[in-house]
Amino acid sequence: MTISSDQDIVLARQKGRSLALELGFSSGDATLIATAISELARNIVSYAIKGEVALKGIQGSNRVGILVIASDNGPGIPDIRQALRDGFSTSGSLGLGLPGVRRLMDEFEIVSKPGQGTTIGVKKWRP
Repeated sequence: MTISSDQDIVLARQKGRSLALELGFSSGDATLIATAISELARNIVSYAIKGEVALKGIQGSNRVGILVIASDNGPGIPDIRQALRDGFSTSGSLGLGLPGVRRLMDEFEIVSKPGQGTTIGVKKWRP
């Protein structure tokens, strides 16, 4: 789904929570997943203006999970290591977004090139 406004962030969050519940996640885990989606979508609106969030149910070896991919063609992240540090922010926020997403989810992968955009893939596996 396209992300370019606060309404899109809310919709992505709702869709992610619904998909998580359909996949059998607990209400608490579904809320954590929705929070991660919200953070990723907020970063798109704040830094890239427009991007996409894709949600997909996935199967692993004897387990079920959810995959969230957030991508944009924005300015990119010049120093990924620094961006993943608690408290680091280029926007004056608390700097909890990406480090928080990494803690909320089981798997976290980021690819970013300055001037070309950012793609973040996260997975959460059902216990």
